Amino acid sequence: MSKLQEMYDGWKNLLVPSEEMKSTIERIATARLNICNTCEFDSNRVKTTMTKVRFDRHCTNCGCTLAAKTRSLTSSCPLEKWKAEVKM
Repeated sequence: MSKLQEMYDGWKNLLVPSEEMKSTIERIATARLNICNTCEFDSNRVKTTMTKVRFDRHCTNCGCTLAAKTRSLTSSCPLEKWKAEVKM
């Protein structure tokens, strides 16, 4: 799967999730964000020049917005801290 498709999947699940998948998406996103909370690359923990420019919570390693990345069921953490739930 392309990274562009993974990004689309995450933003779609954040902004307009399907009703039948909404609780599953939120459960997975919460579990993933709990892992991100402890990561050294979470922008909430690390202050860099980029965190002063960007107002969203993001990964300072890959640059992804965590609200969308953690809701993309086809994405995995590039640091292998969590895996994709759906293989394409």
